[in-house]
Parts: sequence; structure tokens; C-alpha cells
Amino acid sequence: MKNPEKERLAQHQKEEKDWLKWGPYLSERQWGTVREDYSAGGDAWNYLPHDHARSRAFRWGEDGIAGISDRYCNMCFSIALWNGKDPILKERLFGLTGPQGNHGEDVKELYYYLENTPSHSYMKYLYKYSQKEYPYNQLIDENQKRNRKELEFELLDTGIFDDNTYFDVSTEYAKGNETDILIQITITNRNNKPAPITLLPQMIMRNHWSFKEMAQKPVIATVKNGKDTSVFIDHPYVGKYNFYFQPADKLLFTENETNREKVYKETNDHPFKKDLFNIAVCNNDYDLAIKNDSGTKFAPLYQKNIGGGESVTVQLRLTEENLQEPFADFDTIFKKRQNECAEFYDSIAPKATDDRKAILKQAFAGLLWTKQYYNYEVEKWLDGDSKTTKPPKERLTGRNCHWKTLRNHDILSMPDAWEYPWYAAWDSAFHCVSFASIDPDFAKEQLLLFTKEWYMSPNGQIPAYEWNFSDVNPPVQAWATLQIYSTDKSITGVPDIKFLKRMFNKLSLNFNWWVNRLDRNDNNVFQGGFLGLDNIGVFDRSHGVPGGGSLDQVDGTAWMAMYSLNMLEISLRIAEHDDSYEDMATKYFGHFIFIAEALNKMDTDKANTWDDAEGFFYDRLTLPDGQSTTIKVRSIAGMLSLAAVLTIKKSVLDKFPKFKASVLWFKKYRADNLKYEVIQQYEADGDLLLSLVPKDRMQKLVTALLDEKEFLSEYGIRSLSKVHEKAYQIHIDGVEYSIDYEPAESTVSLFGGNSNWRGPIWMPMNYLFIQALREYQWYDGNDFLFEYPTGSTKLLNLKQVSDELSKRLIHMFEKDADGNRAINKNYEKFYQDPNFKDLVLFYEYFHGENGRGLGASHQTGWTALVANLIEQLED
Repeated sequence: MKNPEKERLAQHQKEEKDWLKWGPYLSERQWGTVREDYSAGGDAWNYLPHDHARSRAFRWGEDGIAGISDRYCNMCFSIALWNGKDPILKERLFGLTGPQGNHGEDVKELYYYLENTPSHSYMKYLYKYSQKEYPYNQLIDENQKRNRKELEFELLDTGIFDDNTYFDVSTEYAKGNETDILIQITITNRNNKPAPITLLPQMIMRNHWSFKEMAQKPVIATVKNGKDTSVFIDHPYVGKYNFYFQPADKLLFTENETNREKVYKETNDHPFKKDLFNIAVCNNDYDLAIKNDSGTKFAPLYQKNIGGGESVTVQLRLTEENLQEPFADFDTIFKKRQNECAEFYDSIAPKATDDRKAILKQAFAGLLWTKQYYNYEVEKWLDGDSKTTKPPKERLTGRNCHWKTLRNHDILSMPDAWEYPWYAAWDSAFHCVSFASIDPDFAKEQLLLFTKEWYMSPNGQIPAYEWNFSDVNPPVQAWATLQIYSTDKSITGVPDIKFLKRMFNKLSLNFNWWVNRLDRNDNNVFQGGFLGLDNIGVFDRSHGVPGGGSLDQVDGTAWMAMYSLNMLEISLRIAEHDDSYEDMATKYFGHFIFIAEALNKMDTDKANTWDDAEGFFYDRLTLPDGQSTTIKVRSIAGMLSLAAVLTIKKSVLDKFPKFKASVLWFKKYRADNLKYEVIQQYEADGDLLLSLVPKDRMQKLVTALLDEKEFLSEYGIRSLSKVHEKAYQIHIDGVEYSIDYEPAESTVSLFGGNSNWRGPIWMPMNYLFIQALREYQWYDGNDFLFEYPTGSTKLLNLKQVSDELSKRLIHMFEKDADGNRAINKNYEKFYQDPNFKDLVLFYEYFHGENGRGLGASHQTGWTALVANLIEQLED
């Protein structure tokens, strides 16, 4: 049976129709970003704060609520609202900056991504807008009063949503074709009394002209037909469009330019500035806003008084076509796209429960809604623009100054469109694994972007994230490559070897960067530094080691072993079609062998990280005087060695006699010098199991992993063992460092204190462990059994264990017998309400004891992996 959404994706991929020209690419926060920061000291949060955002033209993008744009963010649409009480127009989402929050930056709004298809043919976004005055100052003041051991003060804590005194504002989009976008905004009064609301559906032209020369400035202008129900848009980069709308109370025009009087106390060259709509609406003074009939920012204004429980709908249409009756076929197209969206998602996990299907659908919707336009050209950013003031000279040696080759001008999958409206290299790799289930071509293209010469440094380093491109994220791109390749092959039935080759060739450069830069002692035990796990160590690993020593990191070493196995597997898959890659398989096999040997040495030299008595891997600290000690923290950093595992079937080995001979050579000659046999299980005529840890150590680690007194929570695997409820302490160079089990928000300020790896549950790491256990099962079958949980006497094979772990993770999002979801632990009363109960948020991480959502509230990026788990349970 034909699937219209899949047909659209095929048309796009064949370049028959550009279905992705328009999408949800408008960021939810452009203010407070590194890109917009032109300060001397790199104070991004304060250089362009929220209070300036309505008055200052952005240089590198735009932002808005429930917005869309063309793929280069030149023409942008979003909604603005006013309840008659707020001090400012609600044009963008508000949240606390990093320094303001007691747990770092945090958006303070209620909004939900409900629907989205890969071609963005249908999208739905829900924003809950209070009828009471928004408590800007209360949120700032109360959170600043609270310390890191207290909960964050959230919008629901202020009481403005009590008694249902709010509007549900639903913004929906449906595409008639690739340049015909139908927009429907429905506002529902959830209270039983009438309430006023002002709606401004805004068209904004991104401001290029204030920063650089443009041959032609874009314009939005009224159409002289006497109807006042459309405007004409002429943009030199996008083309000519008509914007149709239902009759409005007023038509407002201004320019998307900085109000220099408001921001800099300078004289404006004209009064038609970016914040004119805000001034007009909040002061009920429209004389200037309605004076002009053209500009670069436009909105039809609708003033409604909505009865209790009633709804009002406004329809608009942005299209290249000239339409006499723009709304004649509107409802028909909308209904068709809604049905096609439902059909598309019903086909993904047809056997799942209705609740799980709803979770899966919203997970993918969030993933798709956080596809954002991202523009950052470091060299131009450092030097400044021809039409603006030259930036301070300190910037030339400041943040990201060594990344002058980085030029980003693409649609990227963001971790969170408000809190992290910029890519993070390892986050994006996990996002792509989820994207592969619904749009494998986008997943492949996205992963390939990070290997392009305008992303990857000439030395082979992949940029981490904009706050510090030189930080080191875990090298999960090769792992993601294999995951995407396998998913794509299962969907299409065709192995995309070209994709594997393209990734392999560039990742070889990145692998060499790791080997040459992060193995300081040249002993195949890696340092790595930060590695994405923020505060998991007793000290900040991204700023050197206390006492001037060096730290051999188990997670750095495990990541490299996993990287080696991933590259080995990619080599073999390519070699089935191109035998010249067989030699590369041997190369990466050798890398893995040497890393595994180094990590598992049984002697007492400085590389020893395994504690046999405790059955765990620990980081080893070596000081300049040669003294060394293990830092005995039981965390997922030490557990990561489990993730480096690969089974190679006999049928594959038999295809590659040279590689097979290398395996036999290593097995025979390397074993003579080791007490630990690296190639732990291999018979000449059997399958080959490559694991970073031998079977006896793997058993000890898995036993700890499945112990509810250590790592296993009711909701998944904790990032730190519960044995550290009693704090672990160590003295280094006369200073005491400590770490203890913190199942919720971080109580320390490392990395801004906005994430915590000292106890909570993190979806991507859980997913890695689940996939690793499945790989072990593929080799050992049902002969390898574990107590689940440890001490229960209930024996399961590793496939069963992985399924049970998946169920625990999914359980955080599912309704229990009382209709509550664990993620909503602090707000169960609200989420019992019929207008809240089916809304799901996908947090950054989760409470290690009760599954409560923590950190960024819309980090559907890697938390969308829950959808993959739901799919896998049907296999």
C-alpha cells in the first residue's frame, strides 16, 4: 500500500520536489548564544539578553514561538501573543540564563511538540499561555534565592495556571505542495470565564542588510486589491510569495532593525524598529504600526474575547501561487495531511500499546521540531562585518579562535531548540540513530555533515559545541554510522556502501587525531578530558589534572576501543563489495588488540586500571613525581568497557582469508606475552567474539550493572553507583576532592551545574549498554545467563535482560495504573487534567530513584531513543 509521506521523501531525495525547503527551522532562542556574542570576554548570556531580543536585530539567525522558515532562515513565520496583562508581547520563549538559575539555564514555559512528519507536510505545536500576568521577575528572583540542593522554581509553581486560567494555543502547518504552506492557529480558553487575547501571526525577514551589502532589501507589502487580506513578499534569496490571511482587526508593519535608542541610548534614523509591535500592542497605540503599508516585519492583528471553554481559529496561507480563493481547499488539504501523518506513524510500531504509540509519535515529533537552521562562520564572526563596529581585539585570541575554517550554514538536529540551540557532536550522532527510523536519508546526510571540511578541523578533530569547539565529545560517529546503515538496509533492503565509504574515509582522519592527541603516554590508555560526561569525575576533567599529573581514563580508553571495533566492522562491510578495504580491517583490529591489552594488564604498572578484588575499572591518576593511584569511583565511566564488543560470524570471516590469518597470528603470538588473552573466544571454524573485557570481568561488571543497590534503578541504569551514598573522597596535592550519589539535579557547579552525571539516568548511555548486551547475546545465545536483578535468583539471557532494561526506560514515560507518568513526578496534579494528561516531555536526563524528568525539558534529541526501544521490543 502506498504511503504518501514516504513518497514525498523519495521525491525529495530524487530532487524531483524540494519538500524540505520549508520546515520548523526557526530557533526558539537566538539571544544569549555564542553566535550573537560580540563581547570582549565571551559573556554570551549578558551580551544579548532576553530583554534586548525584542529590540535588537540578530546577526546569525532569528527566533520565535512555533515558527517555521525557509532552509536558510531568510523568511520566518512565528506567533506572538498578548493577554492584556503582560508587560511585553510574548514573541519568544522566556527562560533563565545560566547564571540566573540555581541549576543553570532553563526555559520557563509550557509547550509541546505534538506532530511532525519527516517532510514537514504536517506539524503541530501546542503552547499554553496564561491569562494572568507572566511572572518574569518572580521566576528570576525565586530561582536566585534557591541553592543547588533545592528544586528549581518552575512556571507551574507560580500558580498562574491554577483554576485553568490559560489558553491552549495550537499552531498547525500543512503543505499543499513544497512552496504552499497552510497555517492554522486555534486558541482555546480552558477557563469557564471569557478572556481577551491578542494574536499576531508574524512574518519576519531576517536582517542581512544591517551587517553586509545586499543588492536588494527584502520587502513585505500590501496588495492593492481593496481586501486587506494578503501581502506580497519579495525576497532576493527566497523568491516571491503571497501571504494570505483571514480578515484582521489591523495590519501592522515595521522594520526588523535595532532600536538603537532603546538599546544603546542613540538616536534612531527612523521610528519603525523591531520592537514597534511590542510598543503598539502593550500601550494600545497603533498609530505608527499601521502608518506604513510595507516593511520587513509584518503581522495581521486579531483581538479576540474568547468565551469560557470556547475556541477561535485563524487560518493563513504562505504560497508562491496567486490564489483567488486561498481558503477554499484549506480544510480538505489539512485533513488529508493529518490522516497521512497518522498513517505514517501507525506503520512504525503497529503492535505497541496505544500509550506507547503516542509516546513514540511525540518523541519523533520533538526530534523533527528541533531541526534548526544554524549559521556560524567563525572567521567572519571574529573579524566582524563591514557595516558594523569592529569587535574587540580580545576576541581574536578568545573563544573558538582556532576554528577559523568552521563555516556552518545548514539545517541541524539540535539537542534542545531553547536550552541548546546549537549542535553538540555526540548528541547529534544519537539523534541520527533515531532519525534513521523515519528518515534514513536525513540521518545519513546529517552525520556526514560533521566530516565535511567546513566542519571538521584540518587536523581531524570534530567540533564539539559552540561554547568550546575544542572540547572533546565521545567519538560515537562510527557507532552511529553502523546503526544508521543497518536501519536503512532493513527499510530499503539495499546496503548503502557509498555512505559507509564516505563516513569511513573521513572518520579515519578523526581516529588518527584521537590516537595522536589523546594518548599522551603512548601506551594505548587514553586521557580524553571532558568526554561529555560533565561532572562525573571528582574534578573537572576538561581543565587539566590537579597537581599537574595525568589521568588515564577508562571511558576515554573504552571509547577508543569501541571506535576501533566500529571501524573494523565498517571495513568488513565495505570489503564485501570492495576487497581493498580488507587491509583496513586488519589495521583497526590491531588498534583494538593493543588497547584491550593495555586496559586489562594484570601487572602493577601505571596502566593498571582493573581492581580484581572489587571487580571494576577505575581511572588512574599519575602525579609528576611518578606516584600513581586509582580513583575508586564506581560510575558508568568505568562501566563503558562493556560497550566495546563485536561478534564476527564465521560466514563473514571465511570471506576474508587475509584478515582471518591476522586474527590467528594475533591469537598465537600476542598471547605469549600476556596473562589476559585478548581474543578471548575463537575457534578456527567458529564465530569470533571481540570484547574489551574478558568473560570473567564482563560477568562482574554486568552483575554490578544489574544490582539495584548499585546501578540498576526501577527506571534504567544510573550514571553513578548507589554505593556512593557515602561520599568518596581523595586528596590530591593537598586538596580534598569528593563525589557522592546525587540522583537528581546537580549540587555542584561543574559545567554550569545544568546537568548531572552523578546518579541520574541518561538515555544514550542506557541505549549503548542495551545494544552491547544484545551483541553479547548474538555470540553466546542462551548459554550466558544472569540474575535479573542481581540477587533475585531469576535467570535471564542477555536479550531478555536488554528487553527488561528497555521496559524500565519506557516505563518513565508511560501512564501507571493511576494515570501518572514518572517524568511528571512533581506535577502529577496538573498532568491528571484532561488537557495535560496526554502531553509528554522528553527531558535531558532522569531521577535515579523516581524517574522524574530533569535538565532541559525538551531535549528530545537523544531522549528520542525511547522510540527506538519501543520499536525494538516488537522485533
